[in-house]
Amino acid sequence: MTLSAKRVLLRTLPIAGLFLMGGCAQEGDFGRPAPSAWNSLVDSTGAIAAREREEPSSVFPLTDDERILRDRAWRFLMPAQGRAAFTDILANLTRSRLLPPSARIDDIEGYHAELIAGPFRSPYSRYSRLSEDATADGRLIPSFAATASRVIDADRLRLRALLFSASLDDFDVRHAAMRVAENRCLIAWVRLETGLRVARYRFALEHFVVEMPGSEALAAERTIAFLDDRRPILAALLPPEAEARCGLVRSAVPLAGLVPPVVAKY
Repeated sequence: MTLSAKRVLLRTLPIAGLFLMGGCAQEGDFGRPAPSAWNSLVDSTGAIAAREREEPSSVFPLTDDERILRDRAWRFLMPAQGRAAFTDILANLTRSRLLPPSARIDDIEGYHAELIAGPFRSPYSRYSRLSEDATADGRLIPSFAATASRVIDADRLRLRALLFSASLDDFDVRHAAMRVAENRCLIAWVRLETGLRVARYRFALEHFVVEMPGSEALAAERTIAFLDDRRPILAALLPPEAEARCGLVRSAVPLAGLVPPVVAKY
């Protein structure tokens, strides 16, 4: 097989496996990926696909904290509604890097559409689901940020070590830099997606208040505010331009305050 043929094959294999593997990722408890050989295969194939697109993709093994960081990022990189098949598949393809992050759908309306589409006995269940999702997200932010801080500190040590290690070659330096870029872009992606979640939850609440007004709206607004109030924890981890540097930002419109609170009091 010629070198050019091998390159074509390498570029084709990840694409051929997109819908065979990407849509079948198995979810474990607490919003984390299940520890399975199948999920490991999906992620490994994603690393190859990212490398073929010439995105940062280090061959270095993951540290314990880097693995935990990726597990805790899972919830924020997958759709909050979790029932729209195509959106769920596409999100997992981008999360696992089988597709670039630019392929994801920043669907602000989708969360509301999914909650309101199916049958339900009482509007209370819709408000309750919204409150539970926003609260769960808010509670996970401190643990994610703590892990991210440890990873960032370890990356600083890694970069400093490059200056004093005479035995390292260009390969080592390149893959160390790529792992640092991978880690920082993952943290930036979670930070971006957290802002989008606040916007999705507030969009849903706006429409719930019009479609099925009730006193439950006030409690839902409080849970969204709880999540929004924890976003500065993520903001402090990286410079403000990190999302742009990682190619995650499509618009200059800031996410903070994208949709103002709609329930002040009842």
